[in-house]
Amino acid sequence: MKKVLLAAALMSAGVIAHAQSSVTLYGRLDAGLEYMSGLTNGSGGHLSRWRAESGDWGTSLWGLKGAEDLGGGTKAVFQLEGAFNTMTGSLGAAGSIWDRWATVGFSNVNYGTFLLGRELAIANGVWDFDPFGQSNWSSASLVRGRNWNKSSNNLSYQSPKWNGFDVYTQYGLSNATSWNGNGSTSQGRNAGVQVTYTTSLFQLRGIYDEMRNKNTGGLNDGDGGPFVNSREYTAGANVFLGAFKIQAAYQAIRTAGSRNVAPGTPTTLDHEWAGVTWQATPAAAAIAAVYHVNGNNGAGNATIYTIGGTYNISKRTLFDLQIATVRNSKSANFGLEANAAGAGNAGAGNDNPVPGHSQSGVYAGIQHTF
Repeated sequence: MKKVLLAAALMSAGVIAHAQSSVTLYGRLDAGLEYMSGLTNGSGGHLSRWRAESGDWGTSLWGLKGAEDLGGGTKAVFQLEGAFNTMTGSLGAAGSIWDRWATVGFSNVNYGTFLLGRELAIANGVWDFDPFGQSNWSSASLVRGRNWNKSSNNLSYQSPKWNGFDVYTQYGLSNATSWNGNGSTSQGRNAGVQVTYTTSLFQLRGIYDEMRNKNTGGLNDGDGGPFVNSREYTAGANVFLGAFKIQAAYQAIRTAGSRNVAPGTPTTLDHEWAGVTWQATPAAAAIAAVYHVNGNNGAGNATIYTIGGTYNISKRTLFDLQIATVRNSKSANFGLEANAAGAGNAGAGNDNPVPGHSQSGVYAGIQHTF
């Protein structure tokens, strides 16, 4: 009898321990059709293109996250997340299955969450203030992907909410013998802090972040300039007015000093946008937004005008649509996508238009989350 009771107690303990841990599989699949005009073949010609595309409305991804209750309101937590191409099945970053998140740490209901590993860089915090949610043609486009970066060798802290305020910080080590980076590793030091204030009527957020040159450790114009190595100061606002949400943000992106910068290569950028979302019905939303950037040193300016929307056919599945055009000043060649700086050549994977020319596009797709 005693042996039976002991066995029952051990089995019960195993069930309780299992109940205190959880692992969740989650993901998102995004696919659609895209048309774009204003492309170039690298020789000044003007091209257009139809293509099947993955990730225009949101990155296709999958991941695992879990928690183990350690008692006293503290949990051990982890998250693994990677991007992929729905159309081809290929990974978002070659050779890296968990290119977006790979973290482990602790979370406490009173003291917040501390993580170590790889995360989306803190600049991605503009997502909550972008009317198009950092879709392929939105707040990343005119800064050439500056706010899409990831941070490796990272330490981060997310506070709980205190009277509407919360704080999020990141610190990414270079892992080089020189603290800021010296070319011996794949990342220069990066760091940032984000402060958010939320009420039922509005939300405000300020972000400061810096990304260092992996070769020199500096914040200068080499290796991509303000689009890659720079300091970024961001202020964003959301206003909630019933069925309408109004969103606006401003970003000042600055390098530190110049080193024989060629005319037309910016050392500073001023980037701003504004837009509105109308939740017309519980299922249907309409969105309109304008994004603008201005670069110094003759880099010119560009503006994206865009409209679109979503229609949810279920809790997890939606149809999406976006129509957009970008207008460049004489010396600028920004595209609808977050292309690298330089002359456009659609055949070589850079969809920038010819300087001074516009580019327009439309895409329609389907997105499913699980």
